[in-house]
Amino acid sequence: MTTLNLEQISAASKTAVAEAQALAASAFAGFEKLVELNLAVTKSALFDTTGDLYSVFSAKSPTDALAAQASLVKPLAEKSISYGRSVYAIATEASAEFSKSAEAKLAEGQKNFADALETLAKNAPAGSESVVAVIKSAVAAGQNAVETAKSSAKKAVDLVEKQAASVTDTALNAVKTTSRKK
Repeated sequence: MTTLNLEQISAASKTAVAEAQALAASAFAGFEKLVELNLAVTKSALFDTTGDLYSVFSAKSPTDALAAQASLVKPLAEKSISYGRSVYAIATEASAEFSKSAEAKLAEGQKNFADALETLAKNAPAGSESVVAVIKSAVAAGQNAVETAKSSAKKAVDLVEKQAASVTDTALNAVKTTSRKK
């Protein structure tokens, strides 16, 4: 077995700091995008709807006021859905960065563990081959279980995304149909 020396500890520390900075930069970039989106939405809410509000307030009859008010529903619904999609995209992008980093670390840890297991197997006393084989089998089964769980989780996320898109489209179609009826 090898022992850690000062250079290895220093290199590992530098790597950990660099990885932490990269993750912090990713999180900060996602936060900046979210702030920019919220500022754009707020600006739009303040300035783009002014004309629509004037038309509601300048209506001459209750029927005209209701018609003007109803005409606001579709654009607001579309903007709300667009906002939700944008927030989801930002969150997905940030999550992908964190997942990529975590998967890289997991792969590195699995490789280090496999290397340590091989070293253990080479240095094991005679007659312990069956114990080493059981340990290797258990590790392989554990890694297969993790891969199966990751695959199942990815399929579930894909299904939820498809269902969310379907619900969004249905809502948009309902708003379009309702605004046409009025």
